[in-house]
Amino acid sequence: MAENIIIIGAGPGGYVAALRAAGLGARVTLIEKENLGGTCLNHGCIPSKIMKNSADLLLDCLKAGSMGIKISGTVSPDIRALMQRKETVLESQRKGLAGLLEKAGVNIVMGRAKIVCPGKVAVVSDREPPISVAYDKLIIAAGTVPMNVPAFPFDHEKILSSNDILSLDYIPTSLTIVGGGVIGSEFAFIFSALGCQVTIVEAMDRVLPLPGVDASCSKLLLREMKKRRIKVLTDTIVTRAENKSSGLDIFLGASPFTQSAGKLKTQIVQSDAMAVCIGRSSLAKELGLENIGLETDKAGWIAVNEYMQTCVDNVYAIGDILGPAHVMLAHVAYHEGLVAAANACGQTGTSKIAMSYDAVPGAIFTMPEIGTVGLTEQQAREQGKEIETAVVNFRVLGKAHAIDQIAGEAKMIVEKGSGKVLGVHMTGPHATDLIAEAALAIRKGLTAKDLAHTIHAHPTLAEIMGETALKILGIPLHG
Repeated sequence: MAENIIIIGAGPGGYVAALRAAGLGARVTLIEKENLGGTCLNHGCIPSKIMKNSADLLLDCLKAGSMGIKISGTVSPDIRALMQRKETVLESQRKGLAGLLEKAGVNIVMGRAKIVCPGKVAVVSDREPPISVAYDKLIIAAGTVPMNVPAFPFDHEKILSSNDILSLDYIPTSLTIVGGGVIGSEFAFIFSALGCQVTIVEAMDRVLPLPGVDASCSKLLLREMKKRRIKVLTDTIVTRAENKSSGLDIFLGASPFTQSAGKLKTQIVQSDAMAVCIGRSSLAKELGLENIGLETDKAGWIAVNEYMQTCVDNVYAIGDILGPAHVMLAHVAYHEGLVAAANACGQTGTSKIAMSYDAVPGAIFTMPEIGTVGLTEQQAREQGKEIETAVVNFRVLGKAHAIDQIAGEAKMIVEKGSGKVLGVHMTGPHATDLIAEAALAIRKGLTAKDLAHTIHAHPTLAEIMGETALKILGIPLHG
């Protein structure tokens, strides 16, 4: 008999799980309270890349003269037209996703889900009467929301969440971004390109202070930020913000999270607006988890095993609601959805499918982009591994000069002796695309020699992998 599966949340993890479960013969109900596609499609990955594309185009137009293209008149951003384009693209994606789910036979229910008891979920909608849906298996993919800070809560006008900043109908003259992580750094480059004076306030001692991002990437990115006149204040926190008629007075303090915090360079930053990009908060509280005895940790994150199972029978969880102990990325949620759906449907034979996080690529859409996978140099040394590293600049590539994007480098970390690739961290043009080769290399246990003897087309940016591998072997051609 086919499993009756309910999935709460139609983000990247939820809709992939729905498609997979339906393909395995289950009767699937997908519950979503807002829009299909979740945060990634509606408030994150896709809209921010639409904005970045326009920002890139603007910068290209501004340097067109040096590239042999004459543009008459002025070139300037039109934020309202940009937002209209964003909505057009998002609506097209939502419709496509709805069609895909309906074709697969997935029952889509719009509304807020709350677990009533084992085997039953209630759905409440502002438009329709409440309904009750039964399940044999439950997959929770409810996701997260931007973290609000009590000392300077969102007012959605001057103190903005990452959701708010993706819906602005004006370009602030000045913008302070709290948090120099992935989201904050991406927004910094986008709004700087659009003509905004940007300041980043970061509590740690570097931008992109993430365990999976090599320090070399942070160092290079800081250099590029300075070129774009993005002001960066590390080892610093925001303590409060005062609303003034002309904007905000943002008060700063020394960070309690770093050893290097010293005397502040400035006590107050004045900005038209402030974007708070310091993390995400769980949506678990609104789900009624207590009604099935499913506890979370203090932050609201749900614990699962390698099969995406919670401690409650027949209940699985995937995506960002698992918290930072797992990797909070859309493409990770995709694979967690595939694993959870296969295991929930019991279509895996005698053995279950386990989720692996060993070769997860990271894609950061700054200017230039950053692509990472595997261990950083610091992580490898902390694990006691004997390693060799090599760094090659993008400027050695003819293609980088042809497209006038020579800033950046690729760093490869390999195990000494075997030459096995342990990590690759690159900052440069199209690094988020190029990192796929490195991810495959780590996934399949390939060596620097394997990559060096792989023919890379010329002239392409992909040659950076071959060049770096050759340098590891001690036979660099251009490095």
